Amino acid sequence: MTTAEGYIQEVLRSMPTATPQRSQIALELRGHIAERVAAGQPIDEVVRQLGSPIALAESYLSAVPLVAPTLWRRFAAKVVDCLASFIVLVPFAWMIWATFAESDFVFAFLPLIVIVGGSLLFAAGTVLAEYWFGQTFGKWLFGLRVVRMTGARIGFGQAFVRVLPVALEGVFPVDAAFVFFTEKQQRAFELLSKTRVVIASVDETI
Repeated sequence: MTTAEGYIQEVLRSMPTATPQRSQIALELRGHIAERVAAGQPIDEVVRQLGSPIALAESYLSAVPLVAPTLWRRFAAKVVDCLASFIVLVPFAWMIWATFAESDFVFAFLPLIVIVGGSLLFAAGTVLAEYWFGQTFGKWLFGLRVVRMTGARIGFGQAFVRVLPVALEGVFPVDAAFVFFTEKQQRAFELLSKTRVVIASVDETI
């Protein structure tokens, strides 16, 4: 059996955490559901009439303007994320060097280990951060977030598709070049994943 609070939380989870007026939306839904239940409608019927949580979330989000950021903000956020990934990797690289300092093989391949490891860390961190929070550290720092085309929170598959150019050799420059030619300044893999980067609203978090 569906509960009113469970349904409301599903609606809120479909919205980015920086969505304005989330608490007001929750209060409005609670009041609306309580009114129908008091009138004698079963909760399951009320939820069925309201529709899927993500569709309802998108109907609320349609009133929130999605504004594309300047390209320099996107670039700066990406640089911060890349630097953060390699900074996190430095202690591990130092431990490898300290442990195998006498090994010429390890010493010769240490730069490659750092580059590959940093790229993997960057990709994995980006997928998880954008899926869980809608923004990486760099995007948070520069007031950006990732959303579906409707403004709703992105899914794990969408977050994964967004970072595929990192793993596909020679694809990233072409992918990035699309921001100069698309209406909403989207990369090629953002078009493919039906996502975009917008300016985050920080009026409220829940």
